[in-house]
Amino acid sequence: MNIALLIILVFGFFILLSSFFTVKQQTSVIIERFGKFHSVRESGLQLKIPLIDRVAGRVNLKIQQLDVIIETKTKDNVFVKLKVSVQFMVIKDTVYDAFYKLEYAHDQITSYVFDVVRAEVPKLKLDDVFERKDDIAIAVKSELNEAMTTYGYTIINTLVTDIDPDIQVKNAMNRINAADREKTVAEFEAEASRIRIVAKAKAEAESKRLQGQGIADQRREIARGLVESVDVLNRVGINSQEASALIVVTQHYDTLQAIGADTNSNLILLPNSPQAGSEMLNNMVASFSASNQVGEMMKKTNRKQAKKEAKEIEPLKEEDTDEEI
Repeated sequence: MNIALLIILVFGFFILLSSFFTVKQQTSVIIERFGKFHSVRESGLQLKIPLIDRVAGRVNLKIQQLDVIIETKTKDNVFVKLKVSVQFMVIKDTVYDAFYKLEYAHDQITSYVFDVVRAEVPKLKLDDVFERKDDIAIAVKSELNEAMTTYGYTIINTLVTDIDPDIQVKNAMNRINAADREKTVAEFEAEASRIRIVAKAKAEAESKRLQGQGIADQRREIARGLVESVDVLNRVGINSQEASALIVVTQHYDTLQAIGADTNSNLILLPNSPQAGSEMLNNMVASFSASNQVGEMMKKTNRKQAKKEAKEIEPLKEEDTDEEI
């Protein structure tokens, strides 16, 4: 009798213990009675009827993350792998739907992510996929929110965390980038070279302008000196032609002296002889005289032609006057 009572007491004690259970924070527990949904219990110490009620399951209310890797192709026929991270959670007020309407939430979310990504990415070129990854993430979130709300889930955020093209495509993109940078470097170097050339040309132009101005001033002074020399020679009875010839000969010998003063000079004047100076002087005097004679003859011819034309015009004027009268 005592043994039977002891067994009953022990059995009752275990039944009493099984009536109590605890629920962790951010967790909901589904209680079923005879296999039928009875209630949802929140965090804390809870009580159920032994042998009648049972814990059907626990639903996590924390934010969860699911990483989905999808391989698809772009508009320019480049295969690319995308990693989409979906952050979601069960809505506290719809724990019943989350537990009973959907059994494998991860598989459902994965299917929707595949569907949206493979619908959006083929519309974009590879470069646009990198630039518009946020648009892809927004499209995935919108589609998932619309579908998963029915099952008691809400989508917190979706992120395209990785875009991985084929290795050959990445190598090609790196080569394109390197070539573009080399092109930019070449353009800058060419621009720098152009600036140097322009600056050098401006400096040379300024140098030549100053050099030409100096030569012009030098020749002006030489001409002024020649005029003064000719005046001096005229005062001693040498006419202008002889004076000019003498000055040219003097400059000739000055040039020869300057050439001979340079020890590294290899210039040879042909012909050149002791009689060259006197011959040059005589030739120049004769040429000046001939040019003066030609000038005088042209002046006389011009004067005669002018007088002849004047005589021809006078009768015509008289006829015009008679006609007017």
